[in-house]
Amino acid sequence: MERKNAWKKYPEGKREEVFAFGEKYKKFISDCKTERECVSLTVEMAKEKGYRDLKEIVKSGEAVKAGDKIYAVCMDKTIVLFHMGSEPLENGMNILGAHIDSPRIDVKQNPLYENEEFAYLDTHYYGGIKKYQWVAIPLALHGVVAKKDGTVLHVNIGENEDDPVFVITDLLVHLAAKQLEKKANEVIEGEKLDLLIASRPLEKEEGLDKEEKEAIKANVIQILKEYYDIEEDDFGSAELEIVPAGRSRDCGIDRSMIIGYGQDDRVCAFTSLFAILDVEEVDRTACCILVDKEEIGSVGATGMHSRFFENVIAEMVALQGSESELKVRRTLANSRMLSSDVSAAYDPMFAEAFEKRSSAFFGKGLVFNKFTGSRGKGGSNDANAEYLAQIRHAMDEKQVAYQYAELGKVDVGGGGTIAYIMANYGMEVIDSGVAVLSMHAPWEVTSKADVYEAYKGYKAFLTEIK
Repeated sequence: MERKNAWKKYPEGKREEVFAFGEKYKKFISDCKTERECVSLTVEMAKEKGYRDLKEIVKSGEAVKAGDKIYAVCMDKTIVLFHMGSEPLENGMNILGAHIDSPRIDVKQNPLYENEEFAYLDTHYYGGIKKYQWVAIPLALHGVVAKKDGTVLHVNIGENEDDPVFVITDLLVHLAAKQLEKKANEVIEGEKLDLLIASRPLEKEEGLDKEEKEAIKANVIQILKEYYDIEEDDFGSAELEIVPAGRSRDCGIDRSMIIGYGQDDRVCAFTSLFAILDVEEVDRTACCILVDKEEIGSVGATGMHSRFFENVIAEMVALQGSESELKVRRTLANSRMLSSDVSAAYDPMFAEAFEKRSSAFFGKGLVFNKFTGSRGKGGSNDANAEYLAQIRHAMDEKQVAYQYAELGKVDVGGGGTIAYIMANYGMEVIDSGVAVLSMHAPWEVTSKADVYEAYKGYKAFLTEIK
């Protein structure tokens, strides 16, 4: 089934709208390189659109009615938004669900050490990465440091022009004969992804133990204390993420593409968020959940496997006048969901990994994956044909460019999303998202047309699916 390139269908003036939307998206992913940063900006944007914190509504004892806009946050790393519809919640919701965590490198809890007059931070990578891609590129440090007195310090070093950046070093090619004989997953070992952060000794060494001779580390500790109010012990209660330094940019001489970090899955998070914020009136309650920990199995209190979403729905049902476990289950079972997650874009440079007829292509719009998983559909959610028909109708009604795809050849590999987790409630779920080149690399590439069509498609889903 051949799908036309969306760029060819745009009437005069529409391309300018697509480019303008791309500018908003580039700013979002440049400003939001961690889950916490995504949630913080989402709260700010939601409040501007009239959304209120669920905790405040529960405390006041107000009843929830059609048109109300509500959000709830879990540990500053997951957020859910509701635009209440005219129908009762137990009739079900239209849910957009994306994840806001991305592959990266995390700092360990006892990280700072000196080796041959270099200071390093010890690290552990997060999610599926090709480790060799993270060496010899400028890196930034984002996150929080929680101090014993309850103060939480926000860290962002490496993004401003005047900031220093950091690096993970690589072996020079002149000495790399043995290294280049290794398999790709062994070229750089996980324990050698340590971050180089300093090489200058402390100027005054009166306080140093002569036996230790760690003047470089001592200088780092002094700088952390003087400029950031951070003690070495504070690393024990810190969440520090190492990400590529620099802002997202246009890609291609025609400026048709976007290159940036974390587009899996923040491209779907951004378009889902903008879709719900732009919805005016709905019959079925519109919901958007932006969740953490998908890249490592959706685990933990902020992952999709947690009870956070279910607990929030229970609160919402109670605010409609009935504390009923049965109504909570009905609400979830009667809901419809788009698991908004990216797809692998067909790359002619690696055509052998794809089955062309079942691949996602740049510029051809929002991608629907009936199933993900691996090989024999293992670990996947397999959407019903009837639900797909509803989706097709909604997309065509709103003139959304869309396509169907699978993740590579049947026996080559695969992947998973949060779709199967939400399907456990008995709701209809299908994966949908934007095609991405170089997925999980430090810098990923998307099409501006696809980003725009995803926004249109997600908005159509919220308003058209019954």
